[in-house]
Amino acid sequence: MKPPVPFGQYVPGNSGIHRLEARAKMGVAAAFTAMLFAVEGFAGLGVSAVITVAAVVLSGVPPRLVLRGVRVVSFILFFTLLAHALRWDSATVALVRVGPLSVDADGLLTGMFFATRIVLLVVGTSLVALTTSPVRLTEGLERLMRPLERVGLPAGDIAMMLTVALRFIPTTAEEAEKVVVAQMARGARFDRGGPISRAKAYVPVLVPLFVGLFRRADELATAMESRCYRGGTGRTRLTERRMGASDWTVLAASVALMVMLGVTL
Repeated sequence: MKPPVPFGQYVPGNSGIHRLEARAKMGVAAAFTAMLFAVEGFAGLGVSAVITVAAVVLSGVPPRLVLRGVRVVSFILFFTLLAHALRWDSATVALVRVGPLSVDADGLLTGMFFATRIVLLVVGTSLVALTTSPVRLTEGLERLMRPLERVGLPAGDIAMMLTVALRFIPTTAEEAEKVVVAQMARGARFDRGGPISRAKAYVPVLVPLFVGLFRRADELATAMESRCYRGGTGRTRLTERRMGASDWTVLAASVALMVMLGVTL
């Protein structure tokens, strides 16, 4: 059976979004993020959702892989809804009331607005990692930060650290899933009791999880040393990628569209 693709891991493909240069994709993601924080109503979020769905369809990435990011932030979504919907006021006109606590309709709508914004942000920006290989992602980050080398910032090293950190997110999720499955096979139960009991049940998972992550980090360091990695200074590449006309066109059109939507909606 083919193992599941962890959240955030590159999914090979030949779509137009896959072929787009990494810097162009990061620029579009930055403009999309700015647009999400600029819109002030559900109409703006609706347009943003249409853009997000269109991008997912064009990328060819299975929706179930894209939506894994939503599952990762599900607790944040739930907390966002509660933080805006709950009121400690007996005089409030409420939808639901339990003692002094009540759920306010306006607060619930506000919570849904911010939760929807988080969902669109996670889905939209995760497409960059899902459609860009780690090598191209590292190269794109390094090229974007290259002007900062004039003030002594080690752009190559920072780009490598960011890429390794992004790569370890799906690795950590995969390692945790393996440890949980192994302990369940040995009789461990993670679905009994209240929230505190369930949280305590996951404590034995942390030790083998961190041991596995440290082992992977050591193997990565050994592999980099064996390939004579000494930082970004003086490094060359077999293929020097450049922004083509299509990359600039997509970037300019996307930024212009999202700026217009962010200002008008």
